Amino acid sequence: MDEFFLSGIISKSLLELQHLEVLNLSWNRFQGIQVPYFIGSLRNLRHLDLSNSGFGGRIPNQFGLLSHLNYLNLEGNFLEGSIPCQLGNLSKLQHLDLKDNSLEGNVPSQLGKLSNLHKLYLGYGGALKLHDGGLWLSNLTSLTHLDLSLMANLNNSHSWLQIIGNLPKLRELSLSDCSLSDNFIHSLSPSKLNSSTSLSVFDLSWNKFTSSMIFQLVSNISYNLFELDLYGNNLLEAPASNHFGLMMHSLERLDLSSNRLKGEALESFMDMCTLQYLNIYGNNMTRDLSSIVHNLSSGCVRHSLRELYLSYNQITGSLPDFSIFSNLKILDISVNRLSGKIPDSSKFPPQLESLSIESNSLEGGVPKSLGSTCTLRLLHLSNNSFNEELPLIIQNLSGCARSSLQELELRMNQIKGTLPDFSTFSSLKTLSLDENKLNGKIPKDIQFPTQLETLKINLNSLGGVMSDSHFANMSKLKLLDLSDNSLALEFSQNWTPTFQLGYIGLRSCKLGPTFPKWFHTQNDIEILDISNCGISDFVPEWFWAKVAIQGMTKMNISFNNLKGTIPNFPLDVTPHFVVLASNQFEGPIPSFLRGSAFLDLSQNKFSDFSSFICANGTVEALGQLDLSNNQLSGQIPDCWNHFKSLAYLDLSHNNFSGMIPTSMGSLVELQALLLRNNSLTKEIPFSLRNCIKIVMLDLGENRLSGPIPSWIGEIYQDLQILSLRKNNFSGSLPVQLCYLQGIQLLDLSLNSLSGRIPKCFKNFTSMTQKTSLIDYTHQGYFVSLRSIGQYMNYYDLYSLLTWKGADHIFLNNELLLLKSIDLSSNQLSEEIPMEIEDLFELISLNLSRNNLTGEIPSNIGRLTSLEFLDLSRNQIFCSIPTSLTQIDRLTMLDLSHNNLSGQIPIGTQLQSFDASSYEYNSNLCGKPLDKLCVAEEPPHEQNVESDEDGNFLINRAFYVSMTLGFITGLCGTFGSILISCPWQQVYFRC
Repeated sequence: MDEFFLSGIISKSLLELQHLEVLNLSWNRFQGIQVPYFIGSLRNLRHLDLSNSGFGGRIPNQFGLLSHLNYLNLEGNFLEGSIPCQLGNLSKLQHLDLKDNSLEGNVPSQLGKLSNLHKLYLGYGGALKLHDGGLWLSNLTSLTHLDLSLMANLNNSHSWLQIIGNLPKLRELSLSDCSLSDNFIHSLSPSKLNSSTSLSVFDLSWNKFTSSMIFQLVSNISYNLFELDLYGNNLLEAPASNHFGLMMHSLERLDLSSNRLKGEALESFMDMCTLQYLNIYGNNMTRDLSSIVHNLSSGCVRHSLRELYLSYNQITGSLPDFSIFSNLKILDISVNRLSGKIPDSSKFPPQLESLSIESNSLEGGVPKSLGSTCTLRLLHLSNNSFNEELPLIIQNLSGCARSSLQELELRMNQIKGTLPDFSTFSSLKTLSLDENKLNGKIPKDIQFPTQLETLKINLNSLGGVMSDSHFANMSKLKLLDLSDNSLALEFSQNWTPTFQLGYIGLRSCKLGPTFPKWFHTQNDIEILDISNCGISDFVPEWFWAKVAIQGMTKMNISFNNLKGTIPNFPLDVTPHFVVLASNQFEGPIPSFLRGSAFLDLSQNKFSDFSSFICANGTVEALGQLDLSNNQLSGQIPDCWNHFKSLAYLDLSHNNFSGMIPTSMGSLVELQALLLRNNSLTKEIPFSLRNCIKIVMLDLGENRLSGPIPSWIGEIYQDLQILSLRKNNFSGSLPVQLCYLQGIQLLDLSLNSLSGRIPKCFKNFTSMTQKTSLIDYTHQGYFVSLRSIGQYMNYYDLYSLLTWKGADHIFLNNELLLLKSIDLSSNQLSEEIPMEIEDLFELISLNLSRNNLTGEIPSNIGRLTSLEFLDLSRNQIFCSIPTSLTQIDRLTMLDLSHNNLSGQIPIGTQLQSFDASSYEYNSNLCGKPLDKLCVAEEPPHEQNVESDEDGNFLINRAFYVSMTLGFITGLCGTFGSILISCPWQQVYFRC
């Protein structure tokens, strides 16, 4: 019953099968269930396999009663505690596997009584230790396989290594991740080291060896090794000479990946005449590739080598002649720094089957010699700068390789031209041409290979019509991605494809206006993207049945004109990623969609979600829920305690009324809460203080009232965006807001707040630090799904800001650059605190329409990043500070409707604004106002001394030139944002 995805409690009725000899419950879902002790009563069991099924608790002592057992596998569970010494009673046991658990304590010496044991796997078992140097191992004379990985106390003794060397039949030994180091080798006495004649596979990966001494140790332990794994150490040195290679006369596989070896290290292995597999992935090789190849090919290894992996280094140069490696079949040089063209004269090994050179900087095209490699099956050239015409590339590959080639990966290059005929590539299974510069119409008579399983031509500029005739001979197709071209798909009305697709990517193709009937024939769909396909139709019920039952993982049908209601199904088998945004769906939201991890139903006409929210059962996976811009109304259901993983919740732009539900305080994983533009009333519930991970809180444009809770500043330590604009909040600004050191956007405008602006706003640390787009990272959270385990999911943020007198939406990384305070349209009084001058990286400051008095802070010019400053409609008096001329990025200024007096300081920026920026200040004079000042002085150069940086002088001419450059850049960068209104709904991508 393996891989049946069984779950729940195992019944004691199993004991009725007293003659049972084999019990296999591996690869099921008994998450956290204790291994049943009564299995120990099935005395005739010979074979017991409970591996990889999520069992928890301890290993039952009763297993020691299974006297006939010869196979016991408990690998890959969550078993805890110690290994029962009773397992030593299983005298007939030949196979014992306890690896990948959470066991602890000493391995019981009673296991030494298992004289018939052939295979013992204790690796990664948790915190297990080898007691008394593993003396009991000496009794296991039949042992062929031993795994002691992650036993951290092996450094404390050498006796276990001597004992292992005496095991006469041991063939495979794994000591991975045991913290063994050069010190262990230093303290080892060579005279006490026994050389094993049987050991053939030795795994020393993920230890802490740095020097070449490990190679000497290995050759002393066994010179008959077939395979040696030193992956993930910290090796800086290879053997000092070719002595190691000459000693290891049987070694065929050597893994040195993820170390720190340099290019000259390969010289040490050139005389290993039996070596077939050499992996040096992820080291520090910086030499020219031709030099590396020359060093390695100077010995007999050039005749024996079958597989060579040099990827993820920093190897430079172009592609040299590899034909000297006469038996080489697999060559991987991907993710290096190769450049230039592949010469037409290039020669390749005559038996080459796989060539990977992706993620370099190669350009040009593909030489004909590669097409003449008759054994070539895999050719991966993606993510380079190849820029030749595709028809020419295909022509050069049309030698004898056209019959052998199975995978052709050319994605993410600069390849041009039209799509040629591929029908002569009779064995081709994978064709990836996505993210290139292909153009032109797809010919009506083009043929694709009959064996093709994967076709990806998305993200090009191809046009024309594709019909069922193009796919007539592709019965084995499993993955189809035509997205982001200008293609129209026109299929016969009753077309029945001969293939069964698992991946359908048709985003932005013209697929409509009717819903595709041929989807009805597809029973294996895992990923479906038909967004923005011009479909204007009702979605048939058979499609929703597929969604609920078939087991899709991702479904995106957004940005169409799809209509109707979504039927409910009694199943929670939902795609992990569901996007139905920007359609015309209506009615209630079905509860079966609760099983997804990402759910975007925004921009529809849904009118009820009470059954979705309040249905019985815990919702474990749902991390993102976007129901914004629908027709949901009434009170928000108070049933949020079901949602254990919700990190992002957007209910904005609906018609909700009443209070914010208290149960939202149970959303302890919540990072973003958006309830903007509803009709919510009363105070912010105290229970929301439990949501301590909040990064964004947007409650703007509601009817909320009462004071702003002080706990927002005390509890929300990660808060970056706080918008409470356009509500009925009253009272003073709580000083606790000053604890929000990471705040980047603070919008409390359009309320009834009173009192003074706290001086401690200077504690907004993020508004004092410069950031750039390279600092931007998506917000993320972990999602746990039974089918695929735990993974990281991400979401983007958006926020509304009043900019130049109008509301605009800022998205994603734009928010990183935007640092704004908006306290406008309140009843704030007293002076603007001078401490606001410390917020050097502030972009926008709006304090307009209050009752502020006093002067503009004299050193406001220190806010050199300021682009938007609105202090209008207050009662500010005295003159405009001359330091304001230092702000050369200022594009919007409004000081109107105050009591300012004196001359407007002379500077290019301040005179460039419209006179309306200064109007209704009766005693203000100077350009751009028509009113001239009495005894006005002629313009002159000003040197402004910084009051913090000593005698640092700012050159006005420099700032004038910088201003002109910035204004040009600003129009290009923000133009689309500032012009577009109303804004388009954000589309979230995973």
